[in-house]
Amino acid sequence: TVTGADLHYIGSITIDPALMAAADLHIYEQVQVVNVNNGARFETYVIPGNEGQGEICLNGAAARLAVPGDTVIIISYAQYEAAEIAAYHPRFVFVDERNRLTGDAPPAPGS
Repeated sequence: TVTGADLHYIGSITIDPALMAAADLHIYEQVQVVNVNNGARFETYVIPGNEGQGEICLNGAAARLAVPGDTVIIISYAQYEAAEIAAYHPRFVFVDERNRLTGDAPPAPGS
């Protein structure tokens, strides 16, 4: 859930470090953000917010694509060698309305 939108910050998406760790996201990593409420899709990069606050804040121009309370899906992508794909399992992180980890993620397709 989006908790803030700061049009006057240069860019990025600010994410609670606990959520970054759960999703294996790294500072400055490129992500795609999908706004479930309005269908907007955009790319930006991750910066850490305050630990334990559940922060998901869109910064810069992206702040025009969501408002606090909107539900977003944050997607990261990676490239793998063919040999690595066999052992790869996607990571899904699910949160409640306050962006607290719920641990109720369904199994990944094919796992």
